[in-house]
Amino acid sequence: MIELVRTDSGNQDFAELVFLLDAELHVRDGDDHSFFAQFNKIDAIKQVVVAYQDEQPVGCGAFKPFSFGVAEVKRMFVQPEFRGLGIAGQILQELESWASELDFKHLVLETGKAMPEAIRLYTKSGYEVIPNYGQYANIETSVCMKKELQLENASR
Repeated sequence: MIELVRTDSGNQDFAELVFLLDAELHVRDGDDHSFFAQFNKIDAIKQVVVAYQDEQPVGCGAFKPFSFGVAEVKRMFVQPEFRGLGIAGQILQELESWASELDFKHLVLETGKAMPEAIRLYTKSGYEVIPNYGQYANIETSVCMKKELQLENASR
């Protein structure tokens, strides 16, 4: 049973999971890692979800405001031994619900071509590839995606 906890970037379990994520990305990104790392600071992120199994932190994700009505998904990670169990999808759904509650209309994200499992997750979750944005505009190894959210407040 997975428990999802909403928190912020001050959460120690989140910080430890991000440390593991950065170590994995350093290997996957190779020489490009320092370029991407500069855009992944976590100190000011207010919306973080940490997934726990038996009180052990096993995964995380976050989002931050990007532009008016748009938030950016950041720091998605599941520990390798817990992958393939649907945990990342649960984290992503919780992030989407939370963003919707805060009246964001879209989520955007950047992932890498070296992360095919992430691309599959996002595609399966309804994200569509868009032109690379911002600092990723001319980065051939980046894949940017976007999803329109169903607003929680729409039925009120």
